[in-house]
Amino acid sequence: MAKLNFQNLPRTIWLEQDKSDGIWGLYLIDQTRLPLQGDILCCRTLEGVRTCVQSLAVRGAPALGVTAAMALAIWAVNEFDDSYVANDTAALDAAPENEFLAKLQAAVAEVSSWRPTAVNLAWGAQSMLEHVQQELNKIVAQQSIDNASKLAKIKDSMLVYAQQMAKDDEAANRAMGSLGATELKLGASPLTICNAGSLATAFYGTALGVIYSAYERDIIQHLWVTETRPVNQGARLTMWELTCVGVPATLITDSMAATVMSNGLATSIIVGADRICANGDTVNKIGTLSLAVLANHYGLPFYVVAPRSTIDAQSPNGAAVTIEQRDGREIAGVAASGVILPQDKNQFKALDLLTCNGASELVIKNGHQLDIARKGGGYAFDAWLAGTVSGAAVFNPAFDVTPAGLISAIVTQNAIFRPPFAF
Repeated sequence: MAKLNFQNLPRTIWLEQDKSDGIWGLYLIDQTRLPLQGDILCCRTLEGVRTCVQSLAVRGAPALGVTAAMALAIWAVNEFDDSYVANDTAALDAAPENEFLAKLQAAVAEVSSWRPTAVNLAWGAQSMLEHVQQELNKIVAQQSIDNASKLAKIKDSMLVYAQQMAKDDEAANRAMGSLGATELKLGASPLTICNAGSLATAFYGTALGVIYSAYERDIIQHLWVTETRPVNQGARLTMWELTCVGVPATLITDSMAATVMSNGLATSIIVGADRICANGDTVNKIGTLSLAVLANHYGLPFYVVAPRSTIDAQSPNGAAVTIEQRDGREIAGVAASGVILPQDKNQFKALDLLTCNGASELVIKNGHQLDIARKGGGYAFDAWLAGTVSGAAVFNPAFDVTPAGLISAIVTQNAIFRPPFAF
C-alpha cells in the first residue's frame, strides 16, 4: 500500500500560549502567501482573526468552524474585561443577561457575520456559545466558588473546547476519507476544484481526505486539479498540499475540465462544500456548478464530501443562501508575494533605504501596486498586477449552487447520502 508523508503537512490552525508573556494566541498558516512562502500568523484579538478570515488567510468551511470557536476563546481570555467582578457581587450568575454572556453573544454575532455563505463559521461560533451556556449552568451552581474563579473556569473551558473541536474535526475528516474511498473504483483518476484538503480543515481534509485514503489503499494513482480562478486555490494550495504528502497530480485551467472529461481522463468529480441545504443543493467554490453540469453530460459520478456540520437544515434550498460577493480586484488583476534576496551591496543599500521607516508602497504606472518591507535577511514584497483596463465592471461571486439533482452522493463522517437526499 502507498504511504503518504503527512509529517510534511503543517497544522492549519492551533491555539498556543506564549511562554514569554503567557498570552494565548490563535496561530495559523497564512494561505494567501502559499505556496511560495510559509508565513505563520498569530492573532491575539477578535479583530485580528476577522482580518485573517476576510482576507482568506484562513479559509475552508471546517477550518472556519474551528477558527470561530478558537477566536471566541481568544476573545474571552485576552479581551473580556473582568475587572468588574468582585467576590461579593452576583456579576456572573445563571441569568442569560449577565455581562459575560451578553458580551459573548455579541461576539458570536460578529464572528458569524464575517463571511455570509460558509455555514460552519456560524456553526462554530454558536457551538461555543452553547458550550459556555452549559458550563455556566454547572459552575454557578457551585456556591462555594467566588465569581472571579467561576469566570476563570469558563475561560479555561473555552480553550479546552476549541482545541477539542480541532481534534474532532480531524477525526471526522479521516472518517469521511475512509468512507468516501469506498465509492471509487480501482484505477480511478478523479478531478477536484479549489482546496478541500487539510488546509481547509484543522487537519487532513474533506474531498482530499477521500483522495488520501484512496491513494493509500492503491485505489487511485492520480488526481486532476483545476487552478480555481480567481484566487487560484487549486493551483496555489491543493497542488502544494499534494506535493507535500506525495500524491501525483496534474494542474489544469478551469476551462480545460470539459476536455479532460470528454477524453476519458477523469473518472469522477470530488468536491467539498461550504453549505449543504436541506434538499441537497450544495454551495461551494465558484466553478463547482460547471463541473457538475459537465459530469452529468459525460456520465461521471459527482461526489460532495463534507462534515455533518456543513448541512444547514435552516436553508431549504440553494435559492435561500446568501452568496458572498468579493472584491473585484481578485478578477481584475493577480496578486503575488515573495521575498527579495539582495545579491550585492548596492541592492542592500537601495532596499534598506526604501524600508528604513517600515513598509514602502511604490506607485507603478497603469495601476499596478507593490509594497516592500524588511523580513529576516531579505525584503518581502506584496504585489497586485492589473490584468484588464482600469474601471472594468466585475462580477465576482465567491460561490455557486449545485442542484441536488446533479449530485451522485454526499459523503459525511458517518454516512453516505444519495438522492433524494434526506439528512
